[in-house]
Parts: sequence; structure tokens; C-alpha cells
Amino acid sequence: MTSGTALIFDEEMTRYKLLWVDPACKIEVPERLTVCCTALQEEGLAQRCVSVPVRQATDSEILLVHSEEYLEGVKKTPYMNLEELQTFTQQYGDVYFHPNIYHCAKMAVGSTLQLVDSVMGGKVRNGMALVRPPGHHSQRSAANGFCVFNNVAIAAQYAKKHYGVKRVLIVDWDVHHGQGVQFAFEDDPSVLYFSWHRYEHQEFWPNLRESDYDNVGKEKGAGFNINVPWNKVGMENSDYLSVFFHVLLPIAYEFSPDLVLVCAGFDSAIGDPEGHMCATPDIFAHLTRLLMSLAGGKLCAVLEGGYNLTSLAQSVCQTVQTLLGDPTPPTSELNGPCESALESIQCVRSAHKPFWACLQHTAAPPVPEYSTKRCKLTEEGESKPGEKEVAEDVMWMKPPDRPAPLVHTEVVFPSDLDVPDRCVSLSQAPAPEMLQRVRENLVRGPENEESLTTLCGVIALLEKMKKQEIRNGLALVTDVTAAMLCAVEHAQMFLTNRLLLVFLGDAEIPAHVTKDGKSLVVKISSQEPEEQTFGNLVSVGLKKGCSDTAGLMQIVLGLLLPLAYEYDPGLVVLARGPGTELGEAAWQQVIGLLQGLAQGHTLALLQEGQREAVGATAASLLGDPAPSLGPLGAPCLEDMEAMERLRQRLQTHWGLLKTSVAGGSG
Repeated sequence: MTSGTALIFDEEMTRYKLLWVDPACKIEVPERLTVCCTALQEEGLAQRCVSVPVRQATDSEILLVHSEEYLEGVKKTPYMNLEELQTFTQQYGDVYFHPNIYHCAKMAVGSTLQLVDSVMGGKVRNGMALVRPPGHHSQRSAANGFCVFNNVAIAAQYAKKHYGVKRVLIVDWDVHHGQGVQFAFEDDPSVLYFSWHRYEHQEFWPNLRESDYDNVGKEKGAGFNINVPWNKVGMENSDYLSVFFHVLLPIAYEFSPDLVLVCAGFDSAIGDPEGHMCATPDIFAHLTRLLMSLAGGKLCAVLEGGYNLTSLAQSVCQTVQTLLGDPTPPTSELNGPCESALESIQCVRSAHKPFWACLQHTAAPPVPEYSTKRCKLTEEGESKPGEKEVAEDVMWMKPPDRPAPLVHTEVVFPSDLDVPDRCVSLSQAPAPEMLQRVRENLVRGPENEESLTTLCGVIALLEKMKKQEIRNGLALVTDVTAAMLCAVEHAQMFLTNRLLLVFLGDAEIPAHVTKDGKSLVVKISSQEPEEQTFGNLVSVGLKKGCSDTAGLMQIVLGLLLPLAYEYDPGLVVLARGPGTELGEAAWQQVIGLLQGLAQGHTLALLQEGQREAVGATAASLLGDPAPSLGPLGAPCLEDMEAMERLRQRLQTHWGLLKTSVAGGSG
């Protein structure tokens, strides 16, 4: 399995700057790169990455996206004097040229392609390129928005040409719309482009009608361009995660990319003078973690914007640390998206319903007026209705440390089963008092000594997670239901006030498991679930059971993950019941997606008869990317309509389940 994270940077890309007075461009400074590199060094992250040398892009590579006339014009800039540079600049918008910028722009493209080569060539699993100038605004024949050449768009074309990549996902989380990327691929169904961006009903730069939610692509590319407009400032972590859960991830899994490219702009983080958003740097750890489950983990992040040097450096560190496989930080105080974000989510889902099976079960509400019209100011100087006020000098906490236990995964196995590579076997014998306590208090019904010893091993794994001695654990047990109840009861009594139990199978979940409110249980089975009201047991049925991969992933992305992230568990117990028909790749996807919770503290329980799943389970717990599921077909519409009814009931208590404004459904 390929491992390692590439980091690409060269100080040469800091050697240009604005040479005249331009208020629009003064924030694009060389320090944007230096603060990122310094922070990565100080946090010890750069030293853990694989350093990849930069190179200059060739003309033929740049011409994959740009016109020859434009390239020839930029080639002349190193020989221009100051007045000529200003004149050349004036034909474009919000950009500046410098005698060294052509050289740096070629290095930015070349660095991005070096990253693609490293990932697609199997030298590393993923990586990040810290480049300057950025790229996502530049168009075929125009520089724009600090961007000269479109680094990521060229990388997508390069990957298709040189590696035969059939499907590329581009995720643009910069706060500005990457119109250059959109225009490059708007009629191309092999590239799925997703962008969220500050829009404010076309009143925010680049002020394009093409940036709204209903621009979904053209001709064969219809449905492959996803715009999520932010019509107010102050968006928070909940807003960002909601868009991932209810828009991006369902469509991305159905699309099934072979490569993920991220336009990693951090002007969408708190404190940025351009974005005025309130999402904290640690959210980028979670966004990165969720994307790493796609394309077999092949992910290339390329720096775009980011103009608050503190939040920029912190956000870059959070992204790189996640690419390296470290546990993600806690996600506290998630409470659902704001109304403006819900309006955008509702409109995007409605606009893309004709193109994606994962959205077929959603209702098609009438398009609200607020989606197509600019907000009018009621009086001169008055703010827009409901607009959040965001202070210029906003303060936030430094992202928390992300401890990584020395032992990643420890297992409790029968003596005749080999321990998977990179795992450690629990070797300690249970203490007599532990055996007695399990026998008397935690196990209902008679058990033999071997079973009791295994259950004590399960408890030992939990205790080691609590002490940060191990990150997660795997146990093969004779009775998965008994082991699950043993783990839950021990965790409730001694370990955490918030335990997430995810059970795949048809066994009954005793009522006492959720009675004290310390556990949230999500059960996915082939059984018809009973009519439910709000509670801590959420049961979802699939007519074909967990063998319905498309239906299972819909439940995981649209129901399980929103519930789990808002619940913010201290521990995840993932149990697979006997006889559960579940594809290996789907099982690994479930494990991988849940690894973003509880700082990776997951206990996976398998029944003795499921030895064939041990290797795949261990690999996912160890952080290996789950295999791609391939393009997903349509889930059973009846199942999805039932899930939608359940979500509608639960969303009154769980804000991250919402996909529409009050009174609507989306």
C-alpha cells in the first residue's frame, strides 16, 4: 500500500511582489508562503513529509488550458519596465505582473504537476503544493484575481493525458469562485467541479451570474459543475460540513473520481479580510479527512488564497497533518447550518436533482426568490436583511494538539489467527477481578471462560484508548452482540458520556443501551424499522440490507455522519452482525469515514465467522484508503424515501440533518 505525503515548496516563488499602489492587490504578499513553511517546520510536519523538488512547466503543459497568444504575452513580462508592466496588467482584472512572475507562475504549475506525478506514480499517497501565484481565477486567455496560469485546471488535463485518468474531482474551498476552473470544464463530464464561494447575490467579486447555484454546466457537462453560493458572511464549521454531507459527498461518491484535486484556498477561514467567515482552521482537517476516502486516497491539495497570515498558516498545518494520517481534532459545538446556508443547500440540491441518482428522493421545492435576485439595500448604508456582522479583529483559539498514540491499532484475536501487519496483539492476561466483574455485571447469560477472556480483552482495548496508549482496536469475538453490550456498558460507566454505536446487522439493540442518554445508536439492517420518534436509537432499514452499496452510502453520508458529527462522541464502537452481507470496499468506506470522529478512537467488533473481513478492517483502522466503490447506481427509491421521512423527523433535534429552510424539503 502506497504511503507518504508529499510537500512541494520553493522559496523562489516568494520572489515577486506588487511594485505599485493597488489596494485590490496589496494583500497578495510573499509572506503568504513563508509563514506556511515556517509553521510546518515549527510543528514538525515538514520533516515528516516527502520533499519533492519543483520544476518549471513546459509550454505544452501550459497550453493544455491556456491559449498560445496569452502565453506569448506573459512570456514578454520579464523584459518589461515598470510602466510597461502596469500597462500590460490593466487589460486584466485584479492582478499584477512583476519581472519574475512568469518564472514563478511556471514553477507553480510545474510544482502542481510534480505533485500529480508523485501521487499517480505511486511514490506517495497524497500531498500538498505550496505555490504562488495561485491559479483558479485565470482563464484561457486572461490573468485574473492574482492568478496567472490555472495550476489545478492544467493538473486535471495533465492527469487525464498522461495517466489515463477517467474522472477528476476538483474541490474548491477558496472563498472566491474559481471561475477559471469552471470555464475550463463546464462542458466536460470527466471533471466534476465543486466550488463554494462568497457570492451575496452577485455583489461579491468576481460578481458573475455564472457563479450562482443554477449554473450546473453545459451540454455533456450538465450536472458536473456545482456552485454553492454563500449569500451572507460569517459562515461557520456547521455550514461547511453540511454542504459536504448533503451536496458534495453524495454526488462525489456517485461520480467516483480517480483523482481528487483541491483548490485549497484558506481565505474561507476565520479572520480573513476577504472572506469574513467564521470557520476555524481545524475544520480543514475534517474536510480533508472526508475527501481522503475518495479515489483510493489519491488527493493533491494546491494552495490558492488566504490573506490572514495566522489563520492561513494554521489551516495549512491542519490540512497537512491530516494528509499525514494524524487523528483529527474534536469537533465541538456543531449545531446545524444557518438559514442562509440552508437556502443555498436547498437550491443546489434542487438544481442538481435531474443529474444525480443520489438526489432523486429529494423533493423539488419551488425556487425561492432570494436565489435569483440581488438583495436590495433598504436605505443607503443599511446592511442587507439578516446579514451577519463579523468583526475585523476577530479572535479564535489556536487549533488543539492532535496526539497520535505510538501504537496505532491493537487486536484481540483467537490464538490460531495471525495478527495483521502493522497491528499489535493484546498480550496481557485479564486480571482475576476483571474476569469476575465481567462475569457478574457486564454479561447477560452464561459464557465460557474463553468468551469471558475475549470480553476482558475488549475492555482492555477501551482502557488503552482512554490512556492514549493506542488509537483504535479490533476484536474477533464469538458473540458480537455480547461484546458490543460489554463495550457499551463499560464505556458508559468508566470512559465517556458520549458513545457512538454503529451496528450493521439485524440483531436487536436492548433499550437500556440508550436509556441513560450516554449513547447514540445508529442501526442499519435489512429489517423494516419501527416508526420512530426522537431518541438515541436511530434504526434504518434497507430492503437488500447492507449489500445495497448505493443505499448504504446514502445513509452513511446523509444520516449517520451528520448525526455523528453533531453528537461529537468520545468513542466509536462499530459492530458488524453475523450474516451481514456487505462488500469489503463498502465496509472499509464506513470505517474510514468514521475515523474523523473521536480523534480516531474506534473499536471494531467482528463475529468469529467473519475472518475474511479481518484484513480489510485492520487496513482501514490503520488509515489505508478504502478501495473505490466505482460509480454508484441508483439506490432503492422506497428505501430513500423512508430515510427522508426519518431525517425530517429527526432534524427538529439534530441541526446537521437539515437540508432546507423551515417548511421546505430538499
